[in-house]
Amino acid sequence: MKQLLKMSCLAILFFSCGQESKKTEIKVTYPETQQKEVVDTYFDTEVKDPYRWLEDDRSEETESWVKEQNKATFGYLDEIPFRDAIKKRYTQLMNYEKISAPFKEGEFTYFYKNDGLQNQSVIYRQKGNGEPEVFLDPNKFSEDGTVSLGGGLSFSKDKKIVAYPISIGGSDWRKVIIMDVASKQVVEDTLVDIKFSGISWKENDGFYYSSYDKPKGSELSAKTDQHKLYYHKLGTSQKDDALVFGGTPEEKHRYVGGGVTEDGKYLFIYPRISTSGSKLLMKDLSKPNSKIVTILDHTDTDSYVIENEGSKLYIMTNMNAPNQKVVTVDASNPAPENWVDFIPETENVLSINTGSNYFFATYMVDAVSKVLQYDYDGKLVREVKLPGVGTAGGFGGEKEDEVLYYSFSNYKTPSTTHAYNPKDGTSKIYRKPGIDFNPDEYESKQVFYTSKDGTKVPMIITHKKGIEMNGKNPTILYGYGGFNVSLRPSFSVANVVWMEQGGIYAVPNLRGGGEYGKKWHNAGTKMQKQNVFDDFIAAAEYLIAENYTSSDFLAIRGGSNGGLLVGATMTQRPDLMKVALPAVGVLDMLRYHTFTAGAGWAYDYGTAEDSKEMFEYLKGYSPVHNVKEGVEYPATMVTTGDHDDRVVPAHSFKFAAELQAKQAGNNPTLIRIETDAGHGAGTPITKTIEQYADMFGFTLYNMGFKELPNKAILEKFKD
Repeated sequence: MKQLLKMSCLAILFFSCGQESKKTEIKVTYPETQQKEVVDTYFDTEVKDPYRWLEDDRSEETESWVKEQNKATFGYLDEIPFRDAIKKRYTQLMNYEKISAPFKEGEFTYFYKNDGLQNQSVIYRQKGNGEPEVFLDPNKFSEDGTVSLGGGLSFSKDKKIVAYPISIGGSDWRKVIIMDVASKQVVEDTLVDIKFSGISWKENDGFYYSSYDKPKGSELSAKTDQHKLYYHKLGTSQKDDALVFGGTPEEKHRYVGGGVTEDGKYLFIYPRISTSGSKLLMKDLSKPNSKIVTILDHTDTDSYVIENEGSKLYIMTNMNAPNQKVVTVDASNPAPENWVDFIPETENVLSINTGSNYFFATYMVDAVSKVLQYDYDGKLVREVKLPGVGTAGGFGGEKEDEVLYYSFSNYKTPSTTHAYNPKDGTSKIYRKPGIDFNPDEYESKQVFYTSKDGTKVPMIITHKKGIEMNGKNPTILYGYGGFNVSLRPSFSVANVVWMEQGGIYAVPNLRGGGEYGKKWHNAGTKMQKQNVFDDFIAAAEYLIAENYTSSDFLAIRGGSNGGLLVGATMTQRPDLMKVALPAVGVLDMLRYHTFTAGAGWAYDYGTAEDSKEMFEYLKGYSPVHNVKEGVEYPATMVTTGDHDDRVVPAHSFKFAAELQAKQAGNNPTLIRIETDAGHGAGTPITKTIEQYADMFGFTLYNMGFKELPNKAILEKFKD
């Protein structure tokens, strides 16, 4: 057996501007990771799983392993000479006031505000032109900022009561607090054990929410696959909450959502067995003891009600419309055969919002926003003139709102809030961030490259103007490619820190995403998942061929499904990149569906139990199962959180253990495990800054940089 406790001399450093190479060493001692005899059999094929014991997140053995791995990782990171400089620069850039678009609830206008470096944004309210006051400060939930607001505020119809969820340590499990709006005092018992849920009020009496039964075993990793919709009546105990839908043993729905229309007339229920496809059910709340009516009894499409006028329903659907359309139907006879096109399907993917008695149709044109405004008769009013080429989001509001708000950003434009007048179509800047950043110094362009099978794939490349295309630019290639998720241009302070150092940031729109509708999504699922990895590999090859970078200066990065992308790419093409950064990744493709709500991801992945063919396909790219003895893998820093109950950290633990046991070269293979953190949402600013400083420091160091490429930037934060 290969020696498990080993000493590595790592990171040969060199100057990138023609200067003489110079070696420097950081020594790292990997903790011993015991291998245990565990063998599973799939369709007569035996598969060893020597690190199965790391799946037990409650064992002292796993806890000890985590501590020892972090000790080794942070011992390495502490030796990187410019890591603190990156942290200081990121801190300086983040220290600007951030204010959200306002929203009106009753007599108050609310908004979120962060003074600069607060761990969590504070919710303020003001009456008319009065002085804003703090309504809710999540920074007071805990001293270290690890207890966060776990979703938005949800107000009763009369705006007198508000309910809001909180998350502890980044977990997807939520508690719901119920508070009196006027006094800001908690008025009910806290609801507990709520997960993957919205809060939707039925008038002023109570609200609907969703959850699972508390799992047996660890609540952070045990399987949960029976989601249920409940109704909580104010003034009663949670144990008496009425089960509205779900819980039948013969039919499991892994996700069940429910929403009440703005006028309070209808409840619509959306049962799902996976992350794609939903049934559609309706209950008329205006009629006592009304039955639940089925509109769609299958999960072959995604359809949801976006608006109603009395009994006239407006439904967004991809039924016979892969790029989405809006249809209308009367609630008295809502079957699909009665649906009438309202906003027909086009060649571009549609999303929809409503406000001020208008519909706002946002289209993705090669991942870039185009917005059309329609009236309630389906007549096109105008195309909304946007400030530039990028991503617009918002335009939502209530029917009586006279002004709507939207945000606009791209990879080099900080998100700016605009006020929009829906009557005359004019926009004006409402709030512009005061960040120390000049977008005129940067350029962002879209290119199209060819993937392995000839498919054209778009990619946006952003960097400082004037950099030399000499193949030596440090480059991060970021991707996702799954679950119908679209990567649209957006601004990130972290990317500014990277690009200030001469770095290039490239984002391809891989198959598996939603940029070109359902067909594009399906082309990256199940037995076609390899298309996603091929698209990513082709993006890297394009950047190298066009001399943006080279394999010595390329890092690949992605999180969650994107962590799978990085893991699969680095095991298939370890020669292609210098650094790999898989974050909170789905990395064990044979067992992912046995943890928490993982079985709901089967639409995209399939499972090892489906068929021999599906098992062999999954095993063929599963990162945990494709780390080979004797291969030199890129410098790798796996990242995860100990409270991640969406993609459990065991995926990352097992992948890191495999890499440490089999890495042939001197490249470091580290795992950074954040404590009191989950899948990412609600992470305090302090932790976010530390994570990126470690990531960028590790990346540049392993690309051979002895000091920051752009030392001049250090002058900006000298004392």
